[in-house]
Amino acid sequence: MQYVYIVVIGLHVLAGVFWAGTTVTLARDPEIKAERFIRPQLGAAGMVFLTGALLWYFFHGAYFGSMEMVLALGILTAFAAAGVLGAMVRAPSRRLAGASADIETQLRARMAMGERIAARLLAITVLCMAVARMV
Repeated sequence: MQYVYIVVIGLHVLAGVFWAGTTVTLARDPEIKAERFIRPQLGAAGMVFLTGALLWYFFHGAYFGSMEMVLALGILTAFAAAGVLGAMVRAPSRRLAGASADIETQLRARMAMGERIAARLLAITVLCMAVARMV
């Protein structure tokens, strides 16, 4: 059974690092085309949510103490980050094809703003995961 824990934790960490890493990178350098990364980012987010739910089931169950409250805040900010990426990056990236130069500039600015907002939300998520171990 310990192998299951190790695999689930490994998948959770790897997917989370990819998701947060690409989001922070795209937030810092808007010249990178965010539309190339949005599908892998949202896929990694899905993996994080799935493995996170399993980890909650394995290690926290029905108990809801101070550690779980901090983790719940991190979960909420992660869901918000995924929603921001979906609304502010994925939706505009679909409209890029065939857009005029002015519209493309506006869409790319919106996508960059979405990446910046999501990066901040994911930073709060990571902070919550670190702080939860101390409470």
